Amino acid sequence: MLSCCCFFFLTNSGASPCGPVWYGVLLLLGLRCRMNEDTGSDYITPWQLSQVVDGGGIGIVEESKHVHFTKGDFVTSFYWPWQTKVILNGNSLEKVDPQLANGHLSYFLGAIGMPGLTSLIGIQEKGHITAGSNQTMVVSGAAGACGSLAGQIGNLMGCSRVVGICGTQEKCHLLTSELGFDAAINYKKGNVAEQLREFCPAGVDVYFDNVGGDISDTVISQMNQNSHIILCGQISQYNKDVPYPPPLPPAVEAIQKERNITRERFLVLNYKDKFESGILQLSQWFKEGKLKIKETVVNGLENMGVAFQSMMTGGNIGKQIVCISEETSL
Repeated sequence: MLSCCCFFFLTNSGASPCGPVWYGVLLLLGLRCRMNEDTGSDYITPWQLSQVVDGGGIGIVEESKHVHFTKGDFVTSFYWPWQTKVILNGNSLEKVDPQLANGHLSYFLGAIGMPGLTSLIGIQEKGHITAGSNQTMVVSGAAGACGSLAGQIGNLMGCSRVVGICGTQEKCHLLTSELGFDAAINYKKGNVAEQLREFCPAGVDVYFDNVGGDISDTVISQMNQNSHIILCGQISQYNKDVPYPPPLPPAVEAIQKERNITRERFLVLNYKDKFESGILQLSQWFKEGKLKIKETVVNGLENMGVAFQSMMTGGNIGKQIVCISEETSL
């Protein structure tokens, strides 16, 4: 067992007037399914009433009786309780090397962690991108934790055009001005189908799907022969009693079959053998400035509910993070 304090030192370019500040970081899992009695998945369980809520987290070991961990190690877990200090089973933790993220440890909960791996491996395994083939990628939920990375990775792997779909003008501007998207569509304004035809004149070859529902039906209707859907998430469908992946409307399903569009369930946990190389690739791109990382950070455990509600209504850009901090001495 380990005694872990949910604190870590976050290096930055400026000196703190109050001396060193240590942060505990918790990732807010964007999984509505965990608020249902049945998640519909065998790899993640529902939150339980009267029990501490958990999510992805990172912290520093204060005391250890585990052979693989010592005091001062930085560790992460997919099931970190939302509390400042906790005793955890060492077998549920993974050690992280701060140098991979240039000291930005919260990045291990995002771009250099599971969301980054999901985007990278999903595109590698299900996107079938070939550099020089003039392929167009569309990303829904494009300003979120996975979507903001997927578009950049699509560019890095050879897509000639990347178009994002999101819910505000601010997000659209961010995608095109900072993250390398060629165009962005605010689905709350204008006609999405018309804008897709404008921004994807040669059709869609790869669709990184985070949302499902009407948005995805519109994208699929404009996909090319032998194109590919990467099923990352279906957030619009998680409160519905439907199987995963959710069935398509008959007309859209007919298009999928006629055009031989692949749409297969993707679970990153099935590719653990690719995790190490994937993390190294993501870290390299980040250090080279090729992968821009966005986070929305809220300070204080007492603001966890505010951050969670904001994330569930689309208030976050990139990964939603909660920092738990206090002054201390080295």
